[in-house]
Formats: sequence, C-alpha cells, structure tokens
Amino acid sequence: MNKDIDIARAAKLKPIVDITRGFDIDEACVFPYGKYKAKICLDIFAKVEGNPTGKLILVTAMTPTAFGEGKTTVAIGLSMALNRMGKKSIVALREPSLGPVFGIKGGATGGGYAQVLPMDEINLHFTGDIHAVGTAHNLLAAVLDNHMHFGNALDIDERELYLTRAIDMNDRSLRKTVIGLGGRANGPAREDSFIITTASEVMAILALSNSMGELKEQLGNMLVASDMERGPVFARDLNVHGAMAALLTQAIMPNIVQTIDQTPAFIHCGPFANIAHGTCSIIAIKLAQKFCDYTVVEAGFGSDLGGEKFIDIVARMGRLKVNAAVIVATIRALKLHGGAPERDEHAGTLEHLKNGLPNLAKHIENMKKFGLPVVVSINVFEGDTEDEIRTVMDFCSAQNIPAAETRAFERGAEGAIDLAEKVDKITQSEESRMKPIYELEDPIEMKVKKIAKEIYGADDVIYTTRAERDIKRITKFGFDKLPVCIAKTNSSLSDDPKLHGRPTGFKITVTGVNISAGAGFLVPVAGDVMLMPGLPKMPNANKIDVDEKGMISGLS
Repeated sequence: MNKDIDIARAAKLKPIVDITRGFDIDEACVFPYGKYKAKICLDIFAKVEGNPTGKLILVTAMTPTAFGEGKTTVAIGLSMALNRMGKKSIVALREPSLGPVFGIKGGATGGGYAQVLPMDEINLHFTGDIHAVGTAHNLLAAVLDNHMHFGNALDIDERELYLTRAIDMNDRSLRKTVIGLGGRANGPAREDSFIITTASEVMAILALSNSMGELKEQLGNMLVASDMERGPVFARDLNVHGAMAALLTQAIMPNIVQTIDQTPAFIHCGPFANIAHGTCSIIAIKLAQKFCDYTVVEAGFGSDLGGEKFIDIVARMGRLKVNAAVIVATIRALKLHGGAPERDEHAGTLEHLKNGLPNLAKHIENMKKFGLPVVVSINVFEGDTEDEIRTVMDFCSAQNIPAAETRAFERGAEGAIDLAEKVDKITQSEESRMKPIYELEDPIEMKVKKIAKEIYGADDVIYTTRAERDIKRITKFGFDKLPVCIAKTNSSLSDDPKLHGRPTGFKITVTGVNISAGAGFLVPVAGDVMLMPGLPKMPNANKIDVDEKGMISGLS
C-alpha cells in the first residue's frame, strides 16, 4: 500500500449528513450515497437565494510537467487551512476519470494529508456521474445511426457526421474503428472512433448548465451532422435530447464528500482541460458560494488553459466573479522549464531554477491581465532546498507578488496556513477587477489572436485551409459569437510541447475549428490533442488490487 492509502485509512470520517449539517445544508435536499458521500438536489437553490455569496478563489498553475505539480493537493490544503483559521470554506474539484486512474496519472483526490475522502470510492465509480454522461452520449450516437438506417428523413450526409462514441477508459485500439459490419441489417459500414468520456461535449454541457431546463436545451443544441444541403443537424432534430436529459437527472446534482480534516468538498463533473474548459460544474461552485466564506476551485493545467478558460468561458456563462488567483509553482517544474533533463524529477541545478522563473512570471502576468489579485503557492516537495525556495520567494517579492511555502501534503491544513492567510489578506485589501481577454462580438480570428498574443505570448496565428473553411461554416451557421476554447498542449505556453520556459518568436497554428454548439463554445485546434489516451507499458491498473475484505490497494 502507498502512503496516500495508509493516511486515508487512518483518517476519521464523519457521516456525510454531519458534514452538511455543520454548514447548514438543508437535510431535505441531501441524498446520501452510502455513509460518506451524497448528492444535493437542485431544489436547494430556492432555499438559499437570500444567502450572501462567498468569495471565489481560483487555483491555477505555471506550465505543468509530467511529474504533476500537486495543484489538487494545494487546493484541498488551502480550503482546509481557511477552515482552520475560522473561515468557512468549501473546495470544488473535478471528478476523476477511470482512464487516468488505471493509466499513467493515477487518482485525482489530492495526496498525503490533503485528500478528499473516501478516496477509493471517488477515484472509481463515485456516484455514477461519468457513466451517466457516457450513456447519454452513446444514446445520441445510437439514435443518429438508427435514424439513417430507417430512411434518413433528415437527409443527413453520412460523410459529414461529427459525433463519435465515448468510453471512460484509455483504449488506443478504439481511436479509429469500423462499424456496421455484417451486412445490410447492421447498417452501412463506415469509419467511427471513440473518445474518453470526459472529452464528450455532454460532459462540458453538464458542467456549464445552470439548471435542468438549461441542460436539456443545451443537449438539444448539440451539432451532430450536416445534411445534404450543408445545413446543420442538431440533437433536437433527432428528438433525443429529452431522453439524454433523463439519463442525467441524478448526474446534474452536485456531489459532496469531505476532506481529511472533515471539511466539505464538492466534486462534480470532469471536463477535459484541453478540448473543453477543465473545471467542476457551475452548479457546484454557485452552491458552495452560498454556504461558505471562501470557495476554492481548481482549474485544469496552467493559466494559459484552465485559468484562461475559467475567466473567458465558465465565469462568463455562470456570471461568476473570481476574487483572487493562486498560482501553484514547484521547484522541479521551474528547473525543467529552465533546461533541466526531463527524465528525472530530481534533476537540475539552482541555475536551471533561475532560468525557469520567466515561465512563472508569464503566468503571474496572465492572471494580472485578467484583473485578478495573485498569490503564488510554492508547493514544496521532499528534496527542495532552502536556497531554491528562497530564490523563488525573492523573485515573487521583487514582482510585488505575495508567495507562500505550502506543505499541505506533509502537514495538512497546518502546512497551508501561510497560503490561507495571504489569500485572506489579499482578498480583503485588493479589489478584483476581473475581465475577459476578448469580447464575444469579436470575430473568431480576433478572439483566438487575443488569447494567443496576450496569454500564450505568440507573435501571430496561422490558419490552415481546413481551419479557414471551418470558420466560414461556423459563420454561416451563426455560431461566430460564441467564446473560443482553444485545444492545445498543456506542456508549453506554445502549441509545441517541446518548447519549455517562456518561449518567444513563435506562432500558433490552428488546424481546424470544431463546433460545440451545445456547450456553447468553439474549439480551435492548435497542435495534436489526443481525445482517447492509451495505456502506458506499465499501467496503474497493474498496481491496483482488492483483498478478501474488499479493501482496495494501489490507488493514488
């Protein structure tokens, strides 16, 4: 067993109804799923309408590395520390996908003494939300093929189908498939593909919906194909969006669990941070804000991806105001961005560290461009030296940015008190002037260019012939006023994963622009974004086991 599981099993959990009662959440709206997790029905919004709205803290990061920078651990530790200080705080996180759990990344419940629990249940099936999303997605795919099989009354062009299948597992053999084999009764044979469920537009829709009625409407707006006249065909044209919404009646309700410190955690929805926006649901965030002083929400990857998308898409759709941003930085990531070898997380010198600081500076600059007060959290790992930590602290001080050493993994809430105090102080002393980086009325090319130049640091944007054709089609369909959700690598500020640090003199190449009409955004694709990951040579699945008593080992 690893350290995370040992710590989790030693933790004392409260019944979830005791957690909700401690934050005055009406028990009539709490639906327990076992003893330690529950869903909260949407009827509760009417009951808390008069409650004050707490402050919102966005946890983002510098450009991450393959080793992971502990952003979830910092977010959990910060929320626990705020509670320890006497403030009411709820952390809001995404749901873990089974793909990474059994693949290379592992679980997504934090680590050490900054975990959300019960970690084994959360990392596996949890409350079934992701399964429900996959079922709704595949129902739409099945109905689309069924419609074409029985006469194709909508005159759908079988060469212009935009919907794939979905499965919550890393399976490279499903990236490209052939369906309809076996003769006329099984439909015409054609190429198809699978994406991991968290990359499904249904997941993005669920995360961005403000109500059940909005969810149903947005599901109906999903663009599934073009007809022979090159006009759009939507899910509502197939009259299946009602059934899809029915499958999601439980999934739309936010899940509540607890941290290792017995404080509340909302874990709801899990959209990809590349192809989608990469944060938990708007519903979970809004509900948390009605019950606490500080809601701590984690955004996927760095400020150039999850951070930008939270401000430009999520906050805009949810009418949310971010009061401050926490940027997570690590010594090992700074060294890698300064030229240290990638193969070893402990490699690199103090000089490499100094050379990597411009990457952190760019992410600070990005959050400042959005008008947010900023605090840097140095997530300290074993082996980090005092000289290295002091170098980063001095760098932040020179930029007039408060920074805190965070040791939540080793010390839990106590290890994040300094960060919590600085976050509390900056929200009291500095007013957020949050603003998006572009306007919805901007042309598509202008939206992309503003993000590329202002947030990535690119010189310009290049469009392929296909991308230019996509933009013409989008304009024809009337979707050109939607926000943009750029799909690019998380390993670099550029669209080239090998360009570390703070690259300059580069251009972003957009190879296509996809339409997520249901979710309400466009997806310009910059670089190669994998929507169906594969398993590594030694997947985490080889480490996971269960004994005769049902005790699971190997999760982390």
